[in-house]
Amino acid sequence: MADKKKDNEMELFEENKAVPPADEEATAPVVEEPAEEELPPVEEKKGFDPLHAEHGPLNQMVRTNFLEYATYVICDRAIPALEDGLKPVQRRIMHALKEKDDGRFIKVANIVGHTMQYHPHGDASIADALVTLTNKRYLIEGQGNFGNIFTGDRAAASRYIECRLTPLARNEIFNKDLTEWIASYDGRNKEPVSLPCKLPLMLMLGADGIAVGLSTSILPHNFIELLEAQIEILREKKRTPVELNLLPDFQTGGLMDVSEYNKGNGKVKLRAKIEMRKNNRLVITEVPHGTNTESLTASIEDAVKKKKVPVRAIDDFTAEKVEIELTLTQGASQEKAMETLYAFTKCETSVTSRLICLRENRPVEMTIDEVLRENVQQLLRILEGELELKKAKLLDDFHNKTLVQIFVENRIYKKIEQCKTYEAVYKAIYKGLDPFKDQLKREVVDDDIEMLLAVRIKRISLFDIEKNRKDIEEILAELAQVEKDLNGLNGYTIRYIKRLIKEYKDQYPRCTESTSFKEADVRELTASELQIKRDENGYIGTNVKGEVILECSSLDKLLVIWTNGQYKVLQPPEKLFVDDSLERCEIFDRDKEFTAVYTDARITYMKRFKIGGAIMNREYYLSQGEKSKLQLLIDGTPEGIYVKYRPAKGQRIHQQRFNPADIAVKGVKSRGNRMTTKSIKYIGAEPGRWWDQNDDGAIPEGVLL
Repeated sequence: MADKKKDNEMELFEENKAVPPADEEATAPVVEEPAEEELPPVEEKKGFDPLHAEHGPLNQMVRTNFLEYATYVICDRAIPALEDGLKPVQRRIMHALKEKDDGRFIKVANIVGHTMQYHPHGDASIADALVTLTNKRYLIEGQGNFGNIFTGDRAAASRYIECRLTPLARNEIFNKDLTEWIASYDGRNKEPVSLPCKLPLMLMLGADGIAVGLSTSILPHNFIELLEAQIEILREKKRTPVELNLLPDFQTGGLMDVSEYNKGNGKVKLRAKIEMRKNNRLVITEVPHGTNTESLTASIEDAVKKKKVPVRAIDDFTAEKVEIELTLTQGASQEKAMETLYAFTKCETSVTSRLICLRENRPVEMTIDEVLRENVQQLLRILEGELELKKAKLLDDFHNKTLVQIFVENRIYKKIEQCKTYEAVYKAIYKGLDPFKDQLKREVVDDDIEMLLAVRIKRISLFDIEKNRKDIEEILAELAQVEKDLNGLNGYTIRYIKRLIKEYKDQYPRCTESTSFKEADVRELTASELQIKRDENGYIGTNVKGEVILECSSLDKLLVIWTNGQYKVLQPPEKLFVDDSLERCEIFDRDKEFTAVYTDARITYMKRFKIGGAIMNREYYLSQGEKSKLQLLIDGTPEGIYVKYRPAKGQRIHQQRFNPADIAVKGVKSRGNRMTTKSIKYIGAEPGRWWDQNDDGAIPEGVLL
């Protein structure tokens, strides 16, 4: 202990150049302190700079802990591995199922408990992951209530349901001899680093995960289409890579538009499948991925309340298949009703795809094509490894059976009858086998001698010798086939994939139909959704009884203009008091051009303008203020403005025509061009009955200043 303490003190001394250890103080060199005048000047501290100043041990601890936490979440929880397509909890579930597998169903609770030997989390997360894997069909077969992906119903408790591996999982993703093992979290067991999976499992299952600083969203693909694409990759020539066209496929079916899929790093638009039926009914038979009948029905009910879809009754008859019957309101068009369902409900959704996975335990962003090519290379490696293992086993079988045949046919066992020691027995057998070494494919070792000494007497009979010869011939034929497969690994792999396609093609057909559809024009569908009415008390709005002055959409903004030139931009109101001074109410268009004539302080002005941008519900004026009076407001630019003046003493000009095209289009806040100081009696874009036609030739054109 004293020596250890001394070593620690010396290390501290070397690190900090501090005071030497106490037991060496006498031999430590003496350091003279500099005189006061020799000390370097102390720089004035200008303030703490967190970017460049040195931090203490707490900062380092936080940095280290956060990095470890982030690494753990990314690598051990949220992101699937490229090698086998599984997250850690899924891999541990599959490993536990394999250990318990006997072909019969096992209670899910038992599998959850067994998985907890490898997974350092609670049973609820394991049970949820197992149910999710089971509902994806490929790896786990369930018995009992595992929930319903169409209705959103949850699974029963794990003690009431059972599961087992599917034949596909049992045969294609496990191989103990090709698996790399590590210690489990508590060191009591061994678990696989990754499973030797021969299937493109990550693209088959899909995955979602949120980690620290990144997230992944991998959409599921059709198993058979992935296998067919793998065959294309194996057949492609080096200089002409195959262009793969792999599209997502969802168990819930529906329609999809993949124009923005971008090989797994874009988005997919999804729609429910809706059929037209008699008696003005629509039936939803397939729902988009990510929704279920419950959420879809709720969205339709919400749209009905807002009067966006013409549906008067909703009946959900979903059981094994989706069937939601919608009865439309009387007189509603089925085609238009479908458009409104896609526009305002979850009958149309979009799913974002971003393919991030772990490759060699590091997160990388890849495309669908890149992932599948990596899967093909892994498949080649695994099949080669399996063939090598099979070859080694066949060689061992050939060696053992050949040794037995030599041992029996040449009666080498007779040579050990007179041996008095075990060593003599070994030497006698080695000597007896020596002339027959050319019949073997490897050297004889002590284990082989032990095997020969264990040969039973009944195997020495003529019947067993003949059988042994046939077995050797079969082994040699099988060994030749394995050598042939190893030399033509690509062809062997293609035959393996074709066997899978033949076996599972009918079991896993495509569910989602790929098409292209134009996004519904929501404004067009809702153009007459709301009615703005005006009553006798000076109110306008959707909740007012009176004459209809405007039909609009709830997405529209309204422009309301008063007779004094005041205007507002607002959402369609339920009830708004405008008094009798309302000049105009219309759908707001910032680029629309107006021509206005207004009087302010006894001077009349004309201007052409555009409203432009405006803050909602804020008061503006297109005239000079609230004391102004709007004489005329016209859309666009009329050919002329006709004005009839009030009679006045000494007045020579009684009416005039002005040309608005003579002035430029300005901003809404501009004052406009001066027309006249006379009092106006009549004004219009066309000459009315008040216009004196006989006086037309003598009337001068108005001048805009």
